[in-house]
Amino acid sequence: MTLVRSLYAALTWAAQPLLRRKLRRRAQQEPGYAEAIPERFGHYQPADLGAEGLGQWLWVHAVSLGETRAAAILLQALRDQHPGLKLLLTHGTATGRAEGKKLLRPGDIQVWQPWDSLGATRRFVRQFQPVAGVLMETEIWPNLLAACREAGVPVALANARLNAKSLAGAQRWAALSQPAYRSLAAIWAQTEDDAARLRQLGVQVSGVFGNVKFDTVPDAQQLAQGHVWRAASERPVLLLASSREGEEALWLAAAQRLRAEGQGARIPVQWLIVPRHPQRFDEVQQLIEQAGLTVSRRSRWTGEAATQSPAAADVWLGDSMGEMPLYYALAHAGLLGGSFERLGGQNLIEAAACGCPMLLGPHTFNFAEAAEQACNAGAALRVEDMAAAVQQATALVQNGTQLAAMQQQALAFASTHRGAAQATAQAVLALAWPQGVPG
Repeated sequence: MTLVRSLYAALTWAAQPLLRRKLRRRAQQEPGYAEAIPERFGHYQPADLGAEGLGQWLWVHAVSLGETRAAAILLQALRDQHPGLKLLLTHGTATGRAEGKKLLRPGDIQVWQPWDSLGATRRFVRQFQPVAGVLMETEIWPNLLAACREAGVPVALANARLNAKSLAGAQRWAALSQPAYRSLAAIWAQTEDDAARLRQLGVQVSGVFGNVKFDTVPDAQQLAQGHVWRAASERPVLLLASSREGEEALWLAAAQRLRAEGQGARIPVQWLIVPRHPQRFDEVQQLIEQAGLTVSRRSRWTGEAATQSPAAADVWLGDSMGEMPLYYALAHAGLLGGSFERLGGQNLIEAAACGCPMLLGPHTFNFAEAAEQACNAGAALRVEDMAAAVQQATALVQNGTQLAAMQQQALAFASTHRGAAQATAQAVLALAWPQGVPG
């Protein structure tokens, strides 16, 4: 073990009390963080172990909500090819774990990602003995990968992406990052740009398969319900999708200016706000109501007749999880959360698959190529800031011809780039079972 790895190992061991304290604080807002805390340190209850899958589990790590949704698409492709697949699923966040529970089948196991200390990672690998591991998108942990290498467990980075900021960080800590990346058995990148940045770390990229999120199939029932509600709305519906902290205030200021320009007239569109993180639902409602606007929350629409528009209000608040297809279908167009602050933007592919054109702020470095492709395809528009987004979106939904064209172009854009999930699934199965998938 190198000196740098030894120092890193000492730091991760010493930081464990701080992690426990952080989890207690996070649990005050998100109770999921209080669940099964010993798993974080490689200690498991007998009910977690499921000996029937020992040495057979395919381990998939999806740190948070976005990665878990990508993992769901890949898992469907894997199970289509290997119906008897036994899954070991790990996460780092409460939202990821909650979403991941929906993916489990009898014989599968879900636990927390082990903290990257020597002891926790070695206990994790020794306990479950996965046949192979798949890390979704960006998750690289030096001690965890070292433990897998020592145990002979091949691990791949799937749907891999690496933006310029992350590349700079990895180069700054090259003594840790390069050995970790080089210990991977395979890297399957989303784009040629991602592959080029990964190669700058001195690692080999096994393939460029595209983004598995293009293979998403929106829930048909949610789409149908969203379309019914959209048709029943008295005003065009605009969505601020997966908004992050600070963006709702920017939107509110822009919407209020638009309202003032109409001499106090009612806002000409129906706004639907869906915050990215559930612990912020109440905070966003309070922000909107403090501005004198009324709010109707999705969680209170359950008594509505399916053919009626949701309750009348200045703003609808999407306070549910797992219903983005419904929200995209309910909206005529949307604004991409995370792109109006320096956060890199959220995934716009699901919106396109639902036929919802998006307006993008200046910060889309997390999905740079997909954002550029969407704009080039006419499925999205780039704007300079939130004020421009609100103004242009309001104009767009009042231009029926342009709006209908963009909705069709969004659907076409999503369908054009499919196929990554199938290619990735084939590569995963070949890595895990090079002699052929067991019957």
